[in-house]
Amino acid sequence: METMRDRFGAVASRLLDEDPRVAVVLAEIGRDAFTDAARRHPDRLINVGIREQLLVGAAAGLSLTGMRPIVHTFAAFLVERPFEQVKLDLGHQDTGAVLVSAGASFDWPAGGQTHMSPGDVALLDTLDGWTVHVPGHPDEAETLLRHAVAAGDDKVYVRLSLQRNRLPRPVDGARFHPVREGRAGVVVAVGPMLDVVLAATEGLDVTVLYATTVRPFDATALRRATEAAGTDVVLVEPYLAGTSARAAAEALSDVPHRVLGLGVGRRELRRYGTLDEHLAAHGLDTRGLRERIGAFVGASAVSAWGVSAK
Repeated sequence: METMRDRFGAVASRLLDEDPRVAVVLAEIGRDAFTDAARRHPDRLINVGIREQLLVGAAAGLSLTGMRPIVHTFAAFLVERPFEQVKLDLGHQDTGAVLVSAGASFDWPAGGQTHMSPGDVALLDTLDGWTVHVPGHPDEAETLLRHAVAAGDDKVYVRLSLQRNRLPRPVDGARFHPVREGRAGVVVAVGPMLDVVLAATEGLDVTVLYATTVRPFDATALRRATEAAGTDVVLVEPYLAGTSARAAAEALSDVPHRVLGLGVGRRELRRYGTLDEHLAAHGLDTRGLRERIGAFVGASAVSAWGVSAK
């Protein structure tokens, strides 16, 4: 089955052919996906070696010359390790780049904590002016990558994952999209969490919003949904739990509301395990989400079909 990262390599290679402003900057990881592209564009396919600070610094330099760099490695090495360069070389200098990560929160558990990055989006949230895309399907990843490259000189983060939804949804790089309508609460499912959220809320009278662009946060869509479904809001994010709680609270600051942030917990799980075992341990499988969402929205969310919230 094609992964988001597979699609990224193919699409980024085509972008090198299509747009002379595009450069791809790597730090060894992912280079095999660009073997042919490197032959065609040796001046715009740049591998800096295992030097993640240089990876971001080189991208900022390319941006200053008018290029549109696409920068790729694991999330832990793209956001966390070179964070000072992200903050200064891109942020302080007001230069743009498209950072495309792999590995997500724990896509490769065998790599251990060094290759896990549940805090990447929260860390970028400390900076100003970042757009953050979290696709849930390879088709969405392609759409959002092309959108990011075309977005002038903006600072954009595209978070790829092995987790994926079965089918793609229409995405536009801006809005949350309603997938299911209800009257007893709103559940925001981010990227690859949509399918499991739909399964977990089956029979619950809640609205489900699908979010693939989480920064800027679509306050308008959330407010519109709460007008019909009430102001109990659950955020289901594939990274650090509560990352978007502040944004949701700001969107509803003038009305009484409750927000429950579900995602990856802060406790480090020291057994490598599998991706599915990590999801279950953090309560991000169907059973864990159903128990917590059902308990939060309460008995009023149980549908007329009589499906238990447990």
